[in-house]
Amino acid sequence: MTSGGVGLADLLPRLGAAARSVWAKHDRDADGWLPLWRHMEDSAAVAGLIWDMWLPFGVRRLIADALPGGEADGRRLVVWLAGVHDVGKATPAFACQVDQLADVMREQGLEMRSRQAMGPDRRLAPHGLAGQLLLGEWLEERYGWAAKQTGQFTVAVGGHHGVPPDNGQIKALYGHEELLRTPGRSSGVWRQVQRELLDACGECFGVEDRLVAWQAVKLSQPVQVLLTALVIVSDWIASNPALFPYFPDAGAQGSQERLAAAWQGLDLPAPWRATEPAGDAQELFASRFALPRGAKVRPVQESAMALAREMEAPGLMVIEAPMGEGKTEAALAVAEVFAARSGAGGVFFALPTMATGSAMFPRLLKWLDRLPGDGSRRHSVHLAHSKAALNEDFAGLLAGGGRVAAVDVDTAVPAPRRLGEPARSAGAELVAHTWLRGRKKAMLSSFVAGTIDQLLLAGLKSRHLALRHLAVAGKVIVIDEVHAYDTYMSVYLDRVLAWLGAYRVPVIVLSATLPAARRRQLLEAYAGPDDASASSDLTEGSYPLLSAVAPGGIPVARHPPASARSIGIQLERLEDGLEVLAGRLQTELAGGGCVLVVRNTVKRVLETARVLRSTFGEDAITVAHSCFVDVDRAAKDRDLLERFGPPGKVTRRPEGRHIVVASQVAEQSLDVDFDLLVSDLCPVDLLLQRMGRLHRHQRGEDQSERPARLRTARCLVTGADWAADVPVPVRGSVAVYGAYALLRAAAVLLPYLEAGGRPVQLPADISSLVQSAYGQERAGPQAWVPALEAARERFDRHRADQAERAAVFRLGGVARAGRPLFGWVAAGVGDADDTRAGRAQVRDSRESLEVVVVQRRGDGTLITLPWLESDKQGRRRGGLGLPQDQVPPSFAARAAASCGLRLPMQFSYAETLEKAIAELEQLYVPAWQGKDSTWLADQLILALDEDCQTRLAGYALHYSPSDGLEVIRDGTSR
Repeated sequence: MTSGGVGLADLLPRLGAAARSVWAKHDRDADGWLPLWRHMEDSAAVAGLIWDMWLPFGVRRLIADALPGGEADGRRLVVWLAGVHDVGKATPAFACQVDQLADVMREQGLEMRSRQAMGPDRRLAPHGLAGQLLLGEWLEERYGWAAKQTGQFTVAVGGHHGVPPDNGQIKALYGHEELLRTPGRSSGVWRQVQRELLDACGECFGVEDRLVAWQAVKLSQPVQVLLTALVIVSDWIASNPALFPYFPDAGAQGSQERLAAAWQGLDLPAPWRATEPAGDAQELFASRFALPRGAKVRPVQESAMALAREMEAPGLMVIEAPMGEGKTEAALAVAEVFAARSGAGGVFFALPTMATGSAMFPRLLKWLDRLPGDGSRRHSVHLAHSKAALNEDFAGLLAGGGRVAAVDVDTAVPAPRRLGEPARSAGAELVAHTWLRGRKKAMLSSFVAGTIDQLLLAGLKSRHLALRHLAVAGKVIVIDEVHAYDTYMSVYLDRVLAWLGAYRVPVIVLSATLPAARRRQLLEAYAGPDDASASSDLTEGSYPLLSAVAPGGIPVARHPPASARSIGIQLERLEDGLEVLAGRLQTELAGGGCVLVVRNTVKRVLETARVLRSTFGEDAITVAHSCFVDVDRAAKDRDLLERFGPPGKVTRRPEGRHIVVASQVAEQSLDVDFDLLVSDLCPVDLLLQRMGRLHRHQRGEDQSERPARLRTARCLVTGADWAADVPVPVRGSVAVYGAYALLRAAAVLLPYLEAGGRPVQLPADISSLVQSAYGQERAGPQAWVPALEAARERFDRHRADQAERAAVFRLGGVARAGRPLFGWVAAGVGDADDTRAGRAQVRDSRESLEVVVVQRRGDGTLITLPWLESDKQGRRRGGLGLPQDQVPPSFAARAAASCGLRLPMQFSYAETLEKAIAELEQLYVPAWQGKDSTWLADQLILALDEDCQTRLAGYALHYSPSDGLEVIRDGTSR
């Protein structure tokens, strides 16, 4: 096979009858089968096309740089490893599994005991591990390799089922040679067959004259991971009988026709081939983000672009800037530069929550639509979280994703476009490709928006981890709201950054601001501790701040100014009491106005809303928190944006008095603007985020369009007993944030909270407040010191406990080059993906309980929630019948599934969780299970009565579209 081509190997003429009889695949239902030589050819051919047509250039270059022959060697190695990956099936331990196929092999002299006779010892020789040993043995005997040199190459064979073997498994198999070759007269026949197969692969796949040169190679562990992942992908594609039919059907096709039909049937979109944008930042932002006429690019955005172009190589860039400075647009612009320079084939935008991920997805699509054409017909996109299929933007792309099926074609597979060739077309179509929808393959799509969990899982020892690494190794990674991640999550994030640095993956980190220590940790994790802290450029007091480092390099920094607008916010203590709050808001809203009240718990949100409604009326209060069903939560976000969004985009801003009572959902990714802010005491960086919703936009000269009393920006801080010698935060806030973070926030804010204190200046004071709150220096009056020290001790113990627990399943660091990946994910968690259990591994949270909420009528029938709005096509979703004797119509089932709800923490404690699951499983509808019920199968159903109430595990539940879910323990009152 020639380098860079798509020519096919021809193993068959090089094999004797015994080697030809070895089988690789068997379909028990149709009794079809596939000989090993054919699967070897298929897998190698797929690997060649994967390399030529689908693998991003940056990944190819990383592999090529490890080999003396560069890209030609890289391609040969990938093709060869894919070709030989199943050679372990040419062993008695594997071949004995299907009697009739084993009998054919026995007729050729390949004797073997039956599966039953082999007993449990057969499990010592999974075919991946057997293949690893056979390949290593062949390299030693045929090419004189040292045993310690072979593992870095052969581990891709041993790990192709998702878990590289560990040294104990390898040693155990060495003690059972009978599993590799039947002892006695047949042993020589087995050995000859294994050698014939490997000799033929070495010759046909173009490596026999390269193996001597590769003896001196030391493959880095990232390269070993990528090789393993490429073998897995090639095997999965070549094992799909819809693409590569089994015998006897396969016998009707020639090799070239078989490959062409399979590749066209698969129809994988090509990777993004970015070209570095020309022109200045103003031109780029105007073209990519449709800036309004006369709008100017902001200094942070301009400086980020300049820094990206100045860096010696794409690396890690941390962008710290105030809310509203356009960090998202800056990240996408930098991603375009980084992708062009690194050869990245896509972008992954990681966000804190499913809600923020869903909100980002349409913005990502708009940016993609404005990118210049790169010659690709289509690009694959994905929304990566567990509720993605319910997102209407994503669902529209699913319809265009095609289907994976074999087709007959008369034309050859087109030759790949080489790097540097001009683009042949413009505007690629965006699709959610069918083959890339699987839970282990979806991240392989070129452009992905999703939750941070998807990235953190790359640091979790789990099955098929290599695929997740391949997915991130070919992209630019953008991590938003990085300040939102606690110690537990940061343990995983830092380890992932270390691997990303080793892969030379460009990373862009976004934050309103970071503690200086955390910024240094991120830079050191990515570039290594020796150099990452050596720069004096990282001025801690500067803000906004851009910090950047290339892999293994020295950090550099830029200090752009903030955009011209600044705001001074007067802070004031407010006694914690609902009647106190209601009375104060009556005074403040005498002339009208819009107020945001942010509470730290859902319980406080609902209690507050109830009291304020009695004072201001039902229509004057809006509630927003996390305990709404998915579709209602999305509607809430849209409603808030429509009523309280930027001037010029809003037509429904209330003219009189209006109060939004919200939980932390108001902190992130909502461009809303209020006249007055009331907030529970919270960590200072989060309070600054909340302040970003106060006077966010200019409304008339000197805010003249706001009510006269509210033209000065003010934040009333409550949620604590301010009259005590040391402030005492309310219990719910302590449960969420811990006492230490709250007391430090109160301490650094004290000069601003005192009567006559100066206002907080945004953005000028953001960095100094955050550095003070998270620094080591003493804060607050002397009288506070004992309380702060006690809280600090509890905080340190909690953080150490988080770090210790997170390290249990955390992936190891990048070991020295040449060290095989043996035991890479040993003692891991098994399969891990975007499920409740998977997310719980990388977040320090209890396993939550998710339900689908429906309504039960008086006659016992089930319907979708009656208040649901129609979809974008005007189809009614509310009150649709859900028959229990058959699978519901797809549209009704999808409407029901869109009402997913994560139950609150009360239901996450083990005893209550088990009791709740047992009660929910009483509504088990057999007709809704199985493959024909894609929306409702395996879901727990919570049925509300006609008053939208029910009972569950000792709690009374009430739901309303205005207030969401309220949970009250039996025997207590509201």
